[in-house]
Amino acid sequence: MFNLGTINEAIAAEFPDREAIVFRDRRLSYGQLNERTRRLANYLKSRGLGAHKARSELAPWQSGQDQLALYLYNGNEYLEGMIGGYKARVAPFNVNYRYVEEELEYLLNNARARGLLYHAAFAPRVAAVRAKVPSLEVLMQVADDSGNALLPGAVDYERALAASSAARPAEEGSPDDLYILYTGGTTGMPKGVLWRQADILVAALGGRGNDGRVFATLDDYVARAKLSSTKTLPAAPFMHGAGHWVALSALHQGNTVYVQSDVERLDPHDILSLIEREKVAFLQIVGDAFARPIVDAIKHGRYDLSSLAIVLSGGAPLNASIKAEILELLPNVMIIDGLGSSEAGGQGMQVSNRATGASTGKFTPGPDNCVVDEAMTKVLPPGHDGMGWWAKRGFVPLGYLDDEAKTARTFVTIDGVRFSVPGDRARHLADGSIELHGRDSVTINSGGEKIFAEEVEHALKHHPAVYDAVVAGRPSERWGQEVVAIVQLRDGAHATDADLAAECAKHIARYKLPKAYVYRDTILRSPSGKADYRWAKAQAIEPNNR
Repeated sequence: MFNLGTINEAIAAEFPDREAIVFRDRRLSYGQLNERTRRLANYLKSRGLGAHKARSELAPWQSGQDQLALYLYNGNEYLEGMIGGYKARVAPFNVNYRYVEEELEYLLNNARARGLLYHAAFAPRVAAVRAKVPSLEVLMQVADDSGNALLPGAVDYERALAASSAARPAEEGSPDDLYILYTGGTTGMPKGVLWRQADILVAALGGRGNDGRVFATLDDYVARAKLSSTKTLPAAPFMHGAGHWVALSALHQGNTVYVQSDVERLDPHDILSLIEREKVAFLQIVGDAFARPIVDAIKHGRYDLSSLAIVLSGGAPLNASIKAEILELLPNVMIIDGLGSSEAGGQGMQVSNRATGASTGKFTPGPDNCVVDEAMTKVLPPGHDGMGWWAKRGFVPLGYLDDEAKTARTFVTIDGVRFSVPGDRARHLADGSIELHGRDSVTINSGGEKIFAEEVEHALKHHPAVYDAVVAGRPSERWGQEVVAIVQLRDGAHATDADLAAECAKHIARYKLPKAYVYRDTILRSPSGKADYRWAKAQAIEPNNR
């Protein structure tokens, strides 16, 4: 079992000249990445940041390390911040760059952040909250095109690295050191999920071989990296697990990570041009919100995408109709729906290609994944007649930062075995696959029936006029709650409520059909592509408010 910084050191020692990260005009080799992350680690340690209490002295929901907030757009600095933090025995964590001041203040205080690595574009927001975050001591500012000056008391990132030692930090990291991932907060306040680095490595960051075997030595990682080097483009923001899981997994395999030039918004031309220019083989996106504009750009442009072999959707599954369009345009591509969560890591996948056709909703579970019963007291066997909870055992998180109660609700013990139960409803089918029904927190209880928002959304997106859709519930005197569809139509397209209802009726039972339709010019989503269900619920309750 290893600290994540140790993996980087081993790969860099064996492949110092192989390209690790390509971002705009910067091409960093593994040797250069290793040196830069060592310099960052030594700077953080020089400021007194690190680990102060052993894991054995702590409760599962406690941290004995200093936390480093990463308030950055995608770029080499984000991945350096993570790896350099691990080498300093500091716990980096993700900050949503769309947060307003109040949300940023909450997050930094909730995490008791002692350090903050941020792009200069966010300097005004940092200046507005820094006095309200008493734990905050170390500010590192990454220069960008914003023109914002260095904040008083902050240090320029590149200057700090240049002035720090390139020697390997004397104190080795521990497998028990923390990896922290804050949840998106689309259905409630963000929560910091605490993982042992040794556990998240196996659960989501490439710590298993293709045969499912857990790597036991550093030589295992080096041997795998000798076999191939894949050009990987994680298009999702690194501030979400979906993006940096793919990036770190690629680095742990000795692959090259590419970052698109436009990191503030989704630019399909930028992404497709990069694939064409660099002959990228692996593209990671997040659901239909990413796929739809990329597919439209492929249709209207001329790109040589012959190098592209795999399209992975992580963080949100793709609709079957959009998969079919991708396979028609790129018949040699394999499409993978990768299911995972902050509280479980990788959970399962569904593979679509030209031979199998396109479908969605059923996943081949990964190692140690299962379905437990409603009361979370037993594991349900495949073919069991009944709905349960998707669960995972083995390599799972410790808990939520400073929250004993939420930790107890999500991480349960069954017959002496600890499980993570993130909150997704599922059925374990007789063929061994798991049928995902959706997150319980956005389930709509209508007339005594549970209706999962995601299945209604997938049904809506089959209609050719629908560009995007999200579903929420609102109070109903007759039904308790009723389903409301918030729909974004394609430019120039037209569809009536009856048209959409007729399409939905082809795919889901009639009691699940929306009782009302609200049309919006844009569906609000996070930069990772995930639906904002708080926003959706507000549209459903007050449909005339725009």
